[in-house]
Amino acid sequence: MRAISIRQPWAWLIICAGKDIENRDWSTNFRGRVLVHAAKGMTRAEWEDGIDTAQHAGVSLDVLRNGCKFDQLQRGGIIGAVDIVDCVQDSESPWFFGKHGFVLRKPAPVPFTPWKGQLGFFDVPLSAVEAASIAATQPKGGA
Repeated sequence: MRAISIRQPWAWLIICAGKDIENRDWSTNFRGRVLVHAAKGMTRAEWEDGIDTAQHAGVSLDVLRNGCKFDQLQRGGIIGAVDIVDCVQDSESPWFFGKHGFVLRKPAPVPFTPWKGQLGFFDVPLSAVEAASIAATQPKGGA
């Protein structure tokens, strides 16, 4: 399955807080479901910029305080999936501020799956994400 690497907190904001545009310097003709990979790196300044942008976009402080803590955001793996339904150069979305915006719909979290990110779109075997989903549903502890 195709995946795209996105730095935190932007990846979390897509999956958990209604960010409906992913800004890029490049366009895409791809439409369909993609895995959201949270990149390994994140600076304090990137996190603060994300929180500030989210507040201006209408995300409540309670949502941000409860789920978007600097030291608790998952990084270096797959955290969810989303549909890319369009690629635009202009948008009314408060999240749009790039040259190109991938319009996103139907975000859904998946159990964290450690994975190395790449530039652009890249392939991740669906079995890797399915294995994490199956493991997340298994009871903890021994028999």
